Order: sequence, then structure tokens, then C-alpha cells
Amino acid sequence: MSSWNDRRLARRVKPGDGRPLRPFRWWHLLTRSVLSISLPSAGRVVVHSVEVMHGGDLNTGEVMARLYRDGRLDAESRVPARFPVEGGVIEVRTSEAGMRRCAFVADDGSEHQLVPDPASAEGRRIRFAREHPGASRLIGAVSILVLLIGVGVNLLQVAEPISQIPPIADTIGTFESPVNLPLWLNISLGVAAAVGATERALRMRYHWLLDSGAGT
Repeated sequence: MSSWNDRRLARRVKPGDGRPLRPFRWWHLLTRSVLSISLPSAGRVVVHSVEVMHGGDLNTGEVMARLYRDGRLDAESRVPARFPVEGGVIEVRTSEAGMRRCAFVADDGSEHQLVPDPASAEGRRIRFAREHPGASRLIGAVSILVLLIGVGVNLLQVAEPISQIPPIADTIGTFESPVNLPLWLNISLGVAAAVGATERALRMRYHWLLDSGAGT
């Protein structure tokens, strides 16, 4: 299965046209991620940069990952992407909230996460964590708490109509949810969960239960 998936991802990779990597600007904060790693190649060090435009291609809507070598476009692929490089591969995955994974996996199995551009949202989040570690941990804990509350409330509210389906009701009975939130509170919880998921994406944290909303 792993080999089949590797071949599938390899077929997605298309050669780049050599165009230069654009500088990161402040208006890219919500739509673009750029991460880099320096790797030895042919006796020298080459900077490998991955660019992801989260809004998707204007024509197809597909989210693309682009690999630049020393600032020139070398290859591109739909996400999830797996770019072969000297000594291993660079794996890229995204979720609805942003980056899910961007790491160099060496041939020996060791992994090294790519470093975000300092001007990017991910880079600014890392700098905040370095300068304010206590506040950073608190924000991370609040993000998890908000997502847990959202998951719990959604499960309770979804369970009630599902339990009323006749075959299920006849087998195990019906379930009456103890939680029946007004629309405005449901919307507020949804917004809070989106913010929490985005905060975790900036640190490339991912858990299938908390962050699984249409991840790729």
C-alpha cells in the first residue's frame, strides 16, 4: 500500500519552469506559506523552498505545492505532495486551516521540519513562541480546549437526529441531546473552532479528531 501511494504521489510531480520565488509580503499572511531547508547536493548546499497557495488554483481550485531550488521553481504537485530530493523526499500536506505537514524525510527515516519564512504567519507564530513561551503554551492549550468543546457539542447534537432513524431507534432507542444551543452560540463555537484550528496549523500541529476537517 505504501509503495502504491508513493507511486501515486510521484506521478503528480511535474517539472517547474524555473521562475523565481516571490518575496513574502504582509498581504500573503492568510493565503500563502513558504518554508525552506538547506540540503547538500552535488557537493554544495542547496536551499529547497516549498510554497503553498492555500486559496487554490484560480482555474481548477486545486491547492498546489511548489518546490524551489535556490529560488527557482524546480517542480510542482497537487497536495498531498512528495518531492524527491537528494538524500530523501520532502512531504507536504495541508488541511482546511493551513499547513499540516512540511518535512524532509531522509533515506534513513529521520525527519526534519522545514523552517517557515520569518515574514509568514507560521514564522511569526514561531517567533512569538520563542519570545513569549508562557503565553504561547497558554494559547496552544486554549486552542485544544476550544476544539474539544466543539467536537463534543457537535457529537451530542448530531447523535439525536441519527438516533431517530427508524432502524436505529427500533434497535437501541432514541437519544435526547442534553445540549441544544441557539444558532448564535453554534456560530460562535464554529468561529472559535476555526480560529483554534488555524492557530494549530501555524505550528503544524495535527490530530485526526481535532483537526480532521477536510485535510489533504
